[in-house]
Amino acid sequence: MKLRFLGAARTVTGSFFLIETETSRFAIDCGLFQGPRALQERNCRDFAVEPESIDFVILTHAHIDHIGLVPKLCKHGFTGKIYCSHATEDLAGVLLPDSGHIQEFEVERKNRKNKRAGKPLLVPIYTAKDAVECLDQFRSLNMDEIIELAPGVKVRLRNAGHILGACIVELWIEERGEKLKLVFTGDLGTPDQPIIKNPTIIENADYIIMESTYGNRLHPKTDSRKEELKTVIDRAMTKGGNLIIPAFAVERTQDLLYDLYELNAEGRLDPNIEIYIDSPLAIAATRIFQKHIDLYDDDARKILEDHKSHPLMLDQLKFSHTHQESMALNCKLGNMIIISASGMCEAGRIKHHLKNNIWRPEATVLFVGYQAQGTLGRKILDGEKLVTIHGEKIAVKAEINNIETYSAHADQEGLLDWLRHFKSNIKGIFLVHGEEESQDGLAAAIKAEYDIPIYIPEILDEFVLEEMEQAPKLQYYTDKRKDQASRAEKAYLDLCLQLHDMYRDSVKDSNYRQIIRTVEKIEEVIGK
Repeated sequence: MKLRFLGAARTVTGSFFLIETETSRFAIDCGLFQGPRALQERNCRDFAVEPESIDFVILTHAHIDHIGLVPKLCKHGFTGKIYCSHATEDLAGVLLPDSGHIQEFEVERKNRKNKRAGKPLLVPIYTAKDAVECLDQFRSLNMDEIIELAPGVKVRLRNAGHILGACIVELWIEERGEKLKLVFTGDLGTPDQPIIKNPTIIENADYIIMESTYGNRLHPKTDSRKEELKTVIDRAMTKGGNLIIPAFAVERTQDLLYDLYELNAEGRLDPNIEIYIDSPLAIAATRIFQKHIDLYDDDARKILEDHKSHPLMLDQLKFSHTHQESMALNCKLGNMIIISASGMCEAGRIKHHLKNNIWRPEATVLFVGYQAQGTLGRKILDGEKLVTIHGEKIAVKAEINNIETYSAHADQEGLLDWLRHFKSNIKGIFLVHGEEESQDGLAAAIKAEYDIPIYIPEILDEFVLEEMEQAPKLQYYTDKRKDQASRAEKAYLDLCLQLHDMYRDSVKDSNYRQIIRTVEKIEEVIGK
């Protein structure tokens, strides 16, 4: 049995893992890479495996970095079933066509520039139509039922406590009379999140493929993130500017609505504040949340029963469906909260609201979710004073806030606590979905408690699980990274030498145009 890491290896996004048995080949997730340009360019490359050779796909949850390349996979020849939870299928039905629309919009915008510059025109990774067509291949499964998907391959979806419908995937695979159990955490949530249930406790596995997004960090201890939100709102309204909240359309928007509902029910939210959800996707996702009451935790169900009202709805909440309604918000200054997607500020209406507000000292921007390296959200959060939005340099003068307790990812302690419930002897843990520091930090924390082999795969790494007991352990990957560090340093120094020689020779020949062209190409590659 082979396990290949085709995404989310040494990075958070692009989840895509391939399993090959004697009788079948299937994937866990097929997500979009997000973040720096170098990562995003992976979305345009050919798949490392022929799509038509894959028998089926299992999705952990509906975030785009886990499902965003499914339409491309289908477009290029994959014809099998796509298995997931019922809620994930519903969410994918709105998220994937929206993603296709974004691909088309971004390519159309870039092509206007390319056409004027005489450059080749681009083609979208997939279109909204491609996304709609792939939905026919979805087949949702009941949670907590063991189902045979292929000879010798059984699966059970368990609640991951991350977003609505998010699953831990338990796999039982039998080959040559031997059985192995694999557990893919997907994205593991934090306990006691509003609305959704806590992550399911799993007690046995041979191999765990484990997320590590916050593997080296602890979420701030706080009695109530609701109190932090109220503090930010009060200060923002006192300053007289708008409060802009970039939020993922799924889960983060609904978490905010839940807290706003409670503040309002307690009489602690000014009823004159206008609250807008300016994202058709977030509006559609909220409707799906209202549908899947069976996935709510006890607190959310109690509100429904006792108050006869929905914990995601409040009187002063308004929805901006159309572009005209969205643009009209730019004319309103003060006493307004705008919650808009995308959560990392990479696309969608949030960019327009940031462009219209971030240069205003009286405005406030509140981040409530993870910001991947290289994204506009990360740049703002890291304190950059000048950012580029829609090709225009904008000064950052607004007050920038961040509430980390809204994270839907378990922190280091949460991940370790989930791991502590395992009773079987684990043969190995693969750390994925994390940046290097997070993975190294989590690996060290696990090693401090357990004598379990830990593997931190690089992109395209392949493992034969039957041979893993003889395979090198964590030290191998540490040594491998040291070797890569040496090679990276050598490549950098070699490039500097080549640039020096090119500059010297071009200046000698008065070939300044060659210098400019070479530097421009390098800047384009590194995303400057």
